[in-house]
Amino acid sequence: MNTTASFWEEGLLGENLFLTLTLGAVVKALLVLVIGLLIAKLLRRYILNLSRSTRYVWIINEDTASTLYNLIAIIAVVYSLDALGVLSYKIAGTSLSNLLTAFLVFYFSYILAKKTKDYLVRSSSQKKLPEAQIKAKIFYYLVITLAFFIALNIAGFSGKLSTLLAAAGITGIVLGFSAQTVVSNFISGIFMYFDKPLKIGDPVEVAGYSGIVHDIRILSTRIRTWDGLLVRIPNEKLFNSEIKNLQKYPARRVDIIVGIAYKEDAQKAIDVIKKTLDEMPYVLAEPEPMVFVDKLGASSVDIAVRAWAPSEKWFEVRWRIVQRVKKALDEAGIEIPFPQRVNWFAEELKVKVEKD
Repeated sequence: MNTTASFWEEGLLGENLFLTLTLGAVVKALLVLVIGLLIAKLLRRYILNLSRSTRYVWIINEDTASTLYNLIAIIAVVYSLDALGVLSYKIAGTSLSNLLTAFLVFYFSYILAKKTKDYLVRSSSQKKLPEAQIKAKIFYYLVITLAFFIALNIAGFSGKLSTLLAAAGITGIVLGFSAQTVVSNFISGIFMYFDKPLKIGDPVEVAGYSGIVHDIRILSTRIRTWDGLLVRIPNEKLFNSEIKNLQKYPARRVDIIVGIAYKEDAQKAIDVIKKTLDEMPYVLAEPEPMVFVDKLGASSVDIAVRAWAPSEKWFEVRWRIVQRVKKALDEAGIEIPFPQRVNWFAEELKVKVEKD
C-alpha cells in the first residue's frame, strides 16, 4: 500500500477541483516547488559565500552558483507538474518527468563543464596556458561522462543498462578492432599529459615533421610546420616517436664548422673567432664558448665553434655567427678555401706547347 499517495488523496485533500485534479495534488505541487526554490536559493548563497574564500574558484564561482540554482529550480518545476499529473505519461517504460529531469541534469552538467573549462583557460597565465588547456579538456570530458551515467540512472534506464551493454558486447568485439586506434590515441593523450615532453608553442621535431606545437587534443596533436602547413599527428604515433623539443631548456648550443686554408695560422683564426663571439650579445658567457681545431680535412683545417645561446634566439644567433665569423676572417686576411683536388697519373703526361 502506498501510504504517501493515500495521504494526498484522503479527506479534504482528495477532493476534485477540476476533472481529475485534486486539492492534494495542488498542495503537493506547491510544496515541491517552494522547497525546490528554497534549496536552490540556499545553495546559491552558500556557493557565493564559499567562492570568496576558496582557492578552487575555477569550479566554485558565481557562474556555478547560477547554473545550479537554475537546474534545481527547473527540476522543481518539472516535479511540480508531475505531481499535478501533467507529466505522468510513460515513454519507454519510464515517466516523462524522469526523462525531462535526466535531460536537464545532463544539459546543465554540460553547461557547467563548458563554463569551468573556459574559466580555467581564461584565468591561467600565459606561461601556464598550455597546461591549463589540457587540464580543462580532461575535466570537461570527465564531467560529461559522469553526467551521462547519472542521467541514465535518473531516467530509469540504469537497470536496463547492463542488458544494453551485454547486447552491445558482441557488436563491441566487432567494432573493437576498428576502435582500438581511437582508444590507444586517447590513452596516449593522457600519458602525454603526465609525461609532458612538449607543450603548445614549443618548436619540435617529431614523427618526421618540424615546427611549432599548435594544439594538443585528446586524440591528436597539431603541429604548424616552418613552411606554414598544419600537420595532425595521432597521439599514439606521437607517444611512440622520438620527440626532439628544441626549447625545453633555456639554453641551446650552436655548432658550426669553419674551414681555413692549410697555409693559415690556426691559432690566429681561433683568436679572431673568439673575439667575434665575445662581441655578440646573445652568445652566453656561461657556458663559455669553445673554439678549437676539430680535424684536418681534405682541403681545409676544420675549426669547431661551439657557443651557447638562449633557446628562443638559437636560429638567429646561429646565422649571425656564420655571417660575422666569415666577415671577421676576411678582414683578418684568413682564407676560407674551396675544395682542392690533386690528381696523380700513372705515366708522365707529354704536353705540346704551340707558339704563335
